[in-house]
Amino acid sequence: MVEHTTRMSRTKMAVGAELKADLSNWNPNDPQTWDSKRAWLTLWVTTYSMILGFCTWYIVSTVAPHLNKVGFDLTKEQLYWLTSMPGLAAGVFRLIWMFLPPVIGTRKLVTFSSLLLLIPMLGWTLAVRDATTPYSVLLLLSLACGIGGGIFSGYMPSTGYFFPKSKSGTALGTQAGVGNFGMSIIQILGPWVMGFGLLGTAALTPQMTVEGPVFLHNIGLVLVPWVVLAAVLAWFLLRDVPIKANFRQQIDIFGNRNTWFLMLIYLMTFGAFSGFAAQFALLINNTYGISSPFAHEPNVVRGATYAFLPPLIASAVRVIWGPLCDKFGGAIWTFVSGVGMTISIFVAASFLNPTEMGDYKGFLAAMFAMFFFAGIGNAGTFKQMPMIMPPRQAGGVIGFTAAIAAFGPFIVGVALANLDDRAFFIGCGVFFVFCTALIWVMYARPKAPYPG
Repeated sequence: MVEHTTRMSRTKMAVGAELKADLSNWNPNDPQTWDSKRAWLTLWVTTYSMILGFCTWYIVSTVAPHLNKVGFDLTKEQLYWLTSMPGLAAGVFRLIWMFLPPVIGTRKLVTFSSLLLLIPMLGWTLAVRDATTPYSVLLLLSLACGIGGGIFSGYMPSTGYFFPKSKSGTALGTQAGVGNFGMSIIQILGPWVMGFGLLGTAALTPQMTVEGPVFLHNIGLVLVPWVVLAAVLAWFLLRDVPIKANFRQQIDIFGNRNTWFLMLIYLMTFGAFSGFAAQFALLINNTYGISSPFAHEPNVVRGATYAFLPPLIASAVRVIWGPLCDKFGGAIWTFVSGVGMTISIFVAASFLNPTEMGDYKGFLAAMFAMFFFAGIGNAGTFKQMPMIMPPRQAGGVIGFTAAIAAFGPFIVGVALANLDDRAFFIGCGVFFVFCTALIWVMYARPKAPYPG
C-alpha cells in the first residue's frame, strides 16, 4: 500500500541522511529520518478527533433508551434496528476511509473527517425535539453516526506511517484504546447533560417526561464546539509524509491469505466488543430491566447505568496491553483473548433465561470478562498486522480488518432483534472457538508459519 516517492529518497534513507524539513525522506524505521515529536503530535491530535468520532458513533446507543420517554412510540425491534444502523454505516464508511490516507494525506483526512461529524450531531439535536420525526429520518441519522466509526480505518493506517515497527504496538494500541474511550464518554456524558440547559441554548426548551424535564437534544449538541476545535487543530498542526498509492496499488492486500485470517480474528475481538457494547443497555433492559418480566421489581436494573462500562473496560485494557504486545508479541495475547472470550460468552449465555432478579450479577460479570479479553485481543491483533504483513500492505490490512469489524453493532443488533438471545450467544461462542483455533495454528503455536 505504501510507496516512497522515488528511488533516490530510498537511497538517502539507507545511508542515514537527516530528516528534511519537508519530511520528503521520512522513514520511521531509520532514527535519522524519524521525528518522534512529530509522530506523537500526530497521534494525539488524531486521537482527539477519533474520541469525538466514537462519541458520535454511539450517540444513538445513548439516545435510544430515552426516546419513548419523550413521546416516541418505538417497538423493541425498532430500537434494536436503530442502534444497529451506525454499525452498518461504519463498516461501509471504513471501506471508503481505508483507501484515503495515501491518497489525500493525514492533514486533509483528519480535518475534513472531523467536520463531517457535525452532520449527525446537529441532526440528532433537532430530531429528538420532535416526537413526530418519522422513523425513516431517525434511521438516516443513525446511518450518519456511522461516520464517527468509519474514520478509524483512515486514522489508524495514517498514524501507522509515523511510527517504527518496534513502537507500533504501543502507538496503535494507545490511539485505538484512547479513541475507543469515546464510547464511554458519550454514555457517561449523555445522561448528565440531559439534566440541564447548555449555556447559550435557552431557546431549546426541555422535553417533558413522567420523571420530569429532560434536555435530550444536548447529547448531540454538547460535542459540536469540540469537533470544530479538532478540525482547527488538525489543519494547523498536522503534516503529511511522502506515502502515496492509488486504488489499484492498494487492493493487492486481498491476495494475501493473512488479510482474511486477520479479518476473522479482529471480527471476533473488536466486532464482538463494539457490537455488544452498542446493544448492552437495551440487552440489560430487555432481560433484567424495564422491558423485562422484572420491570415491576423495586430495584429493577437500568441498562443505561452500565452502558459506559464495556467500552471503558475494553479501551483501558487495549491501552495497557499495547506495550505488553511490543514486548511479548501480539499473537500469544490474541490467543489468550480468544480463550477468555469463548469461556465468557458461554457463561453469559447461561444467564439469558433468568428465573430471579439476582441472576443479573452473574450476567454482568461474564460480559465484563468478555469485554476485558476483547480489549487484549484488540491490542494483540493490531500488533500482529504490521509484523506479519509486508510494509506496503500493513496499513491497508489495518483499515480493511477494522472496516469489517465495524459491522459488529449491526450484526449484533439485527441478531438480537430477530433471534433468540441465548441461541445467538452460543453461536458467537462457536465462532470464537473457530477463531481461537485459527490464531493458535497460524500465529501463536511454536513454529507457527506467521509468528507476530
